[in-house]
Amino acid sequence: MPKITYIEHNGKSHTVEVAKDLSVMEGAVQNTIPGIDADCGGACACATCHVYVNEEWLNKLPEKTSTEQDMLDMAFEPNNLSRLSCQILVNEDLDGLVVKMPSKQT
Repeated sequence: MPKITYIEHNGKSHTVEVAKDLSVMEGAVQNTIPGIDADCGGACACATCHVYVNEEWLNKLPEKTSTEQDMLDMAFEPNNLSRLSCQILVNEDLDGLVVKMPSKQT
């Protein structure tokens, strides 16, 4: 299984195996990673699973949809590295992905 590293806003790191075809958000929820609230359960209807993706991984991810971008516009301190973790499906190519959480979720 691919390993994903989640880094809390305080710097604490969690590296966990996430099953293929789950979202990065589902991997966080199933492994009780703090900082990803996932209020809408992965429906891309909130911004509580907002993460910052390390720049080296950006072009390995699918393009943001307009719906995702609209939700990110409501996120806390979005930037060019911002993604909703519910919109990133895990596959073997993402083994080693690193995401960082903002200091708070909206």
